[in-house]
Amino acid sequence: MALRFEVNRAFAVLRDIALGRDLKMFLSVIAGLWVLSIVGSWCNFLTLFYIAFVLLHTVPVLYEKYEDKVDPFAEKAMHEIKKQYAVFDAKILSKIPRGPLKQKKKD
Repeated sequence: MALRFEVNRAFAVLRDIALGRDLKMFLSVIAGLWVLSIVGSWCNFLTLFYIAFVLLHTVPVLYEKYEDKVDPFAEKAMHEIKKQYAVFDAKILSKIPRGPLKQKKKD
């Protein structure tokens, strides 16, 4: 039952992303797919799979080894990302008109 709940929750999140209800997540997915398409045009799937496999096995080990040096840098990067997103939100996203959400019909 727990697996079914998690799968349904994942489908609900994917549906919200596809419908654009969470604009931040929607734009993140668009940007991620765009970057993936650019990287995918440089090399074939097997090469991408190999690179991902190597990264998935080396990055956690490197993080554990250099955790005390990585965490302050990650905090600074996250602070800068939040600051840039606030500027992006104020200049662009806040100017996009949003219509009222339609309520679902209940029969």
